[in-house]
Amino acid sequence: MKIAIVAITRRGAELARQLGGELLEVQVYLPRRFYQEDNWHYFSEPLAELLPRLFARAEQLVCVMATGIVVRLLACHLRGKEYDPGVVVLDESGNFAISLLSGHLGGANRMAQELAEIIGGQAVITTATDVNNLPAWDQVARDAGLGVQPVSHLRTLNRLLLEGETIALVDRKRLIANKFIDVPGVELYDSFADAIHSDAPGRVFVTNRYLPNMENRTALLAIRPPDLVLGLGCNRGTSADEIEAVVKSCLPQAFLAFASIGLIATINAKRDEAGINEFAERHKLQVVHFPAEQLNQVVVPSPPSEHALDAVGAKGVCEPAAILGARGGQLLIRKQKSGNVTMAVAEIRDFKVL
Repeated sequence: MKIAIVAITRRGAELARQLGGELLEVQVYLPRRFYQEDNWHYFSEPLAELLPRLFARAEQLVCVMATGIVVRLLACHLRGKEYDPGVVVLDESGNFAISLLSGHLGGANRMAQELAEIIGGQAVITTATDVNNLPAWDQVARDAGLGVQPVSHLRTLNRLLLEGETIALVDRKRLIANKFIDVPGVELYDSFADAIHSDAPGRVFVTNRYLPNMENRTALLAIRPPDLVLGLGCNRGTSADEIEAVVKSCLPQAFLAFASIGLIATINAKRDEAGINEFAERHKLQVVHFPAEQLNQVVVPSPPSEHALDAVGAKGVCEPAAILGARGGQLLIRKQKSGNVTMAVAEIRDFKVL
């Protein structure tokens, strides 16, 4: 579920219905006493049960009610800004759209602005970077469809941004550099080495490379483009845990970040492979499937596999699948086999941000 809107009063229900008609991928939840013949959901369960349930399922939660109600009902369910959905609170008259939780990573700030525009109200945003008209690292990353790691370092890097301290930015593919051209203190470097040896108090690297010991460097932030394609093959019945263990073992050895995996590619015969599907769902990754005939046309470095040819009709799976998924991109990890799993990784050719 992308957006859930909940209202509890009659006027609030009218506002919720209006918003439901304007937004895409939205579900509206209203008390059963306001039932009408429409497509929305009417609840009779206690709000104290409904709100946490939607909080766990929705990408963004819009509450037409008092801010205090939302705070009290959700406080014990908060996990962290990298997990929690964006939460926006509206008063029933539509005067204010308050970005309450996960303003940047959860998209609450953008949602508050969008809702305020629809209802003719005022967006209330209190994050320091926004009120100072500065591009926060997490907001820029989210808008571009990029990840942030570690999330716990955002506070330090955004503070340095606010205080005008020097931040060394390495963005070789210029995915976000244009957002910081005129920001005081942000200096663009061409190499990690130059940035590391600079006197800058903070560093931001836009990269799919694995950076050892990042957690111990609180003034270092990695922004992760999802530009790696994981080619997967496995024996029938291989568990998601075994697949994950192999992938997370191989990637750091090639200095590649798991957080930059943006796509899984495999053969058509694995559409119903429970382990691959569970692994993909666990990490919110899309899986693309290719027919054996198409895989067999791709030139790969590894010799043909008789086992794969007998089992699924392809001379190989993980390498050609990774290359096809990456639109002909470079193979960064050649076929690796461990237990029941084979994997390879390719980098998407001409990756572009959103």
